[in-house]
Amino acid sequence: MKEKLKLAILFGGQSGEHEVSLMSATSVINNIDKDKYSLYLIGITKAGNWMLYDGKPNKIEDGSWEKLAVPIVFPPDPSYGGFFLLSDPSKIYKIDVIFPVMHGPHAEDGTIQGLFELAQIPYVGCDVVASSTGMDKAISKAIFQSYGLPQAKYRVILKRDFIEDREKVLSYIEDIFDYPVFIKPANLGSSVGISKCYDRNQLAEGLENASKYDRKIIVEEFIDGYEIECAVLGNNYPKASVLGQIIPCNDFYDYEAKYFGDGKSKLIIPAPLPKDISDEIQHIAIKAFKALDCSGLARVDFFVHRKTNDIYLNEINTMPGFTKISMYPKLWEESGIPYTKLMDTLIELALDRFNEKHNTYA
Repeated sequence: MKEKLKLAILFGGQSGEHEVSLMSATSVINNIDKDKYSLYLIGITKAGNWMLYDGKPNKIEDGSWEKLAVPIVFPPDPSYGGFFLLSDPSKIYKIDVIFPVMHGPHAEDGTIQGLFELAQIPYVGCDVVASSTGMDKAISKAIFQSYGLPQAKYRVILKRDFIEDREKVLSYIEDIFDYPVFIKPANLGSSVGISKCYDRNQLAEGLENASKYDRKIIVEEFIDGYEIECAVLGNNYPKASVLGQIIPCNDFYDYEAKYFGDGKSKLIIPAPLPKDISDEIQHIAIKAFKALDCSGLARVDFFVHRKTNDIYLNEINTMPGFTKISMYPKLWEESGIPYTKLMDTLIELALDRFNEKHNTYA
């Protein structure tokens, strides 16, 4: 009988998307093939404490796992190849592969990926560079622009500039954009800190809100369009899924609509678009994936203008949600890869990329 892979599933983290990670990880744990993997459930608290949890998955989602977990140390020294309990440094728990089911800063922005690189342990998802550029919308948009990919008009505002002369910044934005405009932190996901602003007062409030989360703020043109998402899977030869359309229950697909909308937001899979438009979106999704040199997975988000069918690349998410309502696993399920098989594929891709990078192919 083949020995099980020792798989560490990481969740939580020091991010505004901490709770989303708990939901994603619970879903992954419930659906992964326990006959193939021996699981280590490692949670990171909002304070940054690393803890080993050995209990039921439902206590992860409701946050009560922290009361039952024990502190661990995860050293970057590759000679360890895993972690040890703070109470017993003599016993090392070896890890074959890591699945960081984490979102936002200190999670999918390249920081934790850097730790895995130092420890020389394979991990699911994009590497340090792709993760950091994918998380930073200001950087990723600049890269997409250099590749000639279609995007809505945008500008980057520094928090410091807004604090020092808010009237100047507000006037600058109003000179460039018509209302409504979108305001979002450059380095966050799950629609945290995003505002749709219809006037100057809302614009000021939106900038204040976004500045709580980041020193860089994205101001973006409103596109009257359909919200379309495409899942990408692979390493050197990525493939695109069927497309999904989001019909949000709120004015836009904000944090509440995504995770606490009680099913009122609608996900239409496959998206009801003409084939040529769908084909072009899939083509752009793969180009965006390659432009950032992504690996493993990403979800690429678009707008399609309601009247002209013009396509606008919105953003890329290098560790999309894996909750029971998340679009990424749903898109692949519709494309012929069920959730459990998707987990297997992502782990295989992680091992393949590690072997390629370290020239350890048998």
